[in-house]
Parts: sequence; C-alpha cells; structure tokens
Amino acid sequence: MESQEAQGDHTLLRAQAEVWQLMYGFADSMVLKCAIELGIPDIIHSHGGPISLSQIASGLNSSHPDLAYLERIMRYLVRKKVFSVHNQANGGEILYGLTHISRWLLTDSNLCLSPMAIMESHPWQLVPWHCFARCVKEGGLAFEKAHGCGIWDLASQNPEFNNLFNDGLASSSKVVISALISQYKDGFADVKTLVDVGGGTGVGLAEIVKAYPHIKAINFDLPHVLATAPDHTGISHVGGDMFDTIPNADAVFMKWILHDWRDEDCVKILKNCRKAIPEKTGKLVLMEIVVQEEEDTMFGNMDLIFDLVMIAHTSGGERTESQWKKLLAEGGFPRYKIIRIPAFLSIIEAYPE
Repeated sequence: MESQEAQGDHTLLRAQAEVWQLMYGFADSMVLKCAIELGIPDIIHSHGGPISLSQIASGLNSSHPDLAYLERIMRYLVRKKVFSVHNQANGGEILYGLTHISRWLLTDSNLCLSPMAIMESHPWQLVPWHCFARCVKEGGLAFEKAHGCGIWDLASQNPEFNNLFNDGLASSSKVVISALISQYKDGFADVKTLVDVGGGTGVGLAEIVKAYPHIKAINFDLPHVLATAPDHTGISHVGGDMFDTIPNADAVFMKWILHDWRDEDCVKILKNCRKAIPEKTGKLVLMEIVVQEEEDTMFGNMDLIFDLVMIAHTSGGERTESQWKKLLAEGGFPRYKIIRIPAFLSIIEAYPE
C-alpha cells in the first residue's frame, strides 16, 4: 500500500503532467492542420486502403518531401486516432489507414470539416486568443485588439479572409444541417416560406430545401457575403442587415447567429424576427448551443470551448437555458421548447405567443 507521502508525490506529478498537457494543447490543432494542408486523408482515401509512408509522400505536392518529418507527424496522428496503423507481415513497411475521425476530413465528402479546421487554425483567427488577458483587464473585444476592427468588418474589407470564413462556415453548416434534418422530424412540413437569417452562402438552406422542396426560401445575409454565394434551386439571395429589417416569411431560421452577439443586440434581432413572421402561426427555429452544467458524454466541453471562441472572435457568448428563456421573452418569444439532437447544438423552437 502506498504511503501518504508517495500518494502526495503521485498527485503532484499528475498535476504537473496536466499543466504540460494544457501548455501544449495547441499541438493537436496544428498537427491536424498540417495533415489537412498536405492532403493526407485524401491521399490515403484515393488508394482505397492503408498505404505506406513512401506512398503518402509520393502523393504530396513536393519533389523532395522529408520522410522523417512525415513519419513523426503520422506517429502523433496515429496516437490521436486520426489515422490507423497496420504492421505488414515479414517486417514490411508500416501502412497507414483512415479512421472514423479522418473520414470527416475527406474533401470529396458531403460532410467535411476540413475547411472549418483550416479557418479556425489560421493566424487571423488565432491572434485574438492572445488578447484574453487584456480583455479581462481592460474590457473590449479580442478580435478588435488583435486586428484593429471587428470580424465582420475584416470580412468585408479582406476578400481572402471573407472566402476563408465563408468556406469554413459552409462546411460546418452542412454537418449541423444534416443533424437538423435527421432529427427535426416534420419540423418544416407546414412552412411554405422560410428565411435563413445570416445564412452565409446558402449551403445549409439548400439542404433544408432539398428535404422540403415545397418551401420557398430566402437566404438573407450581408451583401459582401452573398457576393460569393452560388445559385441554389428554390432559394432567393437577399442582401441586407438583420438589425434593420428581416424579409417576411412563415418561419425564421437562424443557425449559430445569436451566439455572436451581446444580449441587447440579440433582442433587436429577435424583435425583427418577430415582425417578419405571422403573429398566430409564425415560428422561430434556432440552432444554438445550450450550455450544460456538466461535461457532455459525447462532445466533452465543446459548449465551453465555443464560449471561448466567442470571446476570441465576437462580442457574444454561449448561453444556458435560463439565459435563452430570458432573451427570447425580451425579444417577443415568450414560449419555446428545446429539442436535443445528437450534436453539440440544440434546436430551439420559439413562438410569438
């Protein structure tokens, strides 16, 4: 049996290990970014099965790849279960294969999170995280301290950032909308007209219209966002500002919009949503995180991680159910229900009376 002193030493050592893990937490996202930029998931997928390190290297866009670096990168990604490893008989080359994780990174998949990973790991998005301490001391917005302007202003001024941002959100939108359609049974069956407020390039709304082709849909966003939006069957792109007015429809849909804004801004948006829908039959459908008291068994601490993302990038934050209830009531939606789905977002259905 361990002595009390030995137990204390072990606890202290474990605590030190936790500090090291926290200190180098960025390693996961940087190595994931590396794998995506090199196209490793696609290279393995193109061969139809596990392949050797030299085969991966031959698929890289490089005439002189460094196999030693590549092997070390792959070793880490195997330990993180992004890739699998297979030992060939008779001492042959080690083969690397895809896992359930890396299948979410294939560019030819309809549900691919690679653009979101590239967007969130870009220096433009990471620099504001270094401003957290200043925000605590001084107040203000981290993104503005890092870049001298807000995230929406940078997107309107910088086409490269605008494309990076739109591509990232479009990829995550497909994943989130897939969960919505599979779980929100008949949720839009009685909706004839639907406006997606802050719908980006319309990728998510297009999936809804495919599932409910009777809907006449409006994709509503800022003009610079819609400038790169492709045409979608059954969808009209309408440029404007949700703080001014929102196009009329039977229902308003908003996915990951209100978490970007302070409470007072959200109330303005919600009041405009209220004006846009019929008083008796209209409804608001939100997809947002509802912060839980405990860690989620499937998605871990993603609710609190995204709350930190909001500190880094916007003026908003993630909210608990009681905070949502208060916000919705102030915005003209006194009645609501939360529909849990197998995602770290929930569906919040709200009504004007």
